Amino acid sequence: RLFPTALGQCGIAWGEHGVLGLQLPEGDEFATRRRLERRFPTLHDGAPSAAAEAAMQGVIELLAGGDPDLSRIELDFSQVPDFHRRVYALARAIPRGLTRTYGDLARDLGDVGLARAVGQALGANPFPPVIPCHRILSADGNGGFSA
Repeated sequence: RLFPTALGQCGIAWGEHGVLGLQLPEGDEFATRRRLERRFPTLHDGAPSAAAEAAMQGVIELLAGGDPDLSRIELDFSQVPDFHRRVYALARAIPRGLTRTYGDLARDLGDVGLARAVGQALGANPFPPVIPCHRILSADGNGGFSA
């Protein structure tokens, strides 16, 4: 399903165990829908689940400049690799208004050499902005791989 936000049409996919993915606006509504359909080719539009409705409302508020708490949105990680799950858990734990680096997350995972893998996991984030990859920066404080 697509849903309107202050930045354009976002997309969402859900299943019986929560939100499967979110899609930030593309160049136009058609491109957003096409990207979502490529990611979830077997799903079809329907009435949103409670988890999907909560995610949509939270994203709408966030993209309108609000400060909603997205940490309680039920996400379905069944299609997400284990390493990515671990990275996303660390990213989701970063308090609103704060940032960390790829190296910080890699260190939390036990190996500073994992910084590039952390960036790749964040670049594949299926749940933006609920998993706040925008809070993770490169060591110099600029945007990084996922930005």
